[in-house]
Amino acid sequence: MNDIKAVAVFCGSSAGNEESYAADARSVGKYLAKQGIRLVYGGARVGLMGIIADAVLENGGLVTGVLPDFITNREIAHDGLTEMVRVASMHERKTVMHERSDAALVLPGGYGTMDEMFEWLTWGQLGLHKKPLGILNSGGFYDNLITFTDHMVAKNLLRIHNREMLHVAGDIVELMAMLQKYDAPLKAKWITPDQV
Repeated sequence: MNDIKAVAVFCGSSAGNEESYAADARSVGKYLAKQGIRLVYGGARVGLMGIIADAVLENGGLVTGVLPDFITNREIAHDGLTEMVRVASMHERKTVMHERSDAALVLPGGYGTMDEMFEWLTWGQLGLHKKPLGILNSGGFYDNLITFTDHMVAKNLLRIHNREMLHVAGDIVELMAMLQKYDAPLKAKWITPDQV
């Protein structure tokens, strides 16, 4: 059983065009606050990022933002967080978010969200960490991506036990239960952490 005290959330700096995305972001924020789980996210006050941070704060929770200095004016830093960590690069942002969290959640997003999600999964596949990751599949947003990961397995380009690292649910309570029960694959792919 994983003791999850802080969760990295990867999601869009835009809100998208479906109300379910914002509604689910608010539900996740409220859930994290009520469970006493700290939100660790990208530090912006806009889009789904801002919605989830505001929901955590409105419900008495703790929020750590991690924002690269060079995009402060583009994404517009959230000025009401429990903690804001300034970093120099996108890579440092992902590293800090990983270090400060016990698990990751993925909500709808674009290229940045995909980058964060796949790097987290890749690090796990390589045995660099044993932290779970789950997709909250708001309104079926990730249906095609999930089908594609199954296609990778069918084409023998992704091992089934690495595909199983990706948890998917439409409900935050169900998804968090999956993450709490997660056991990382016993066999890492190719390398050990000291070889990176």
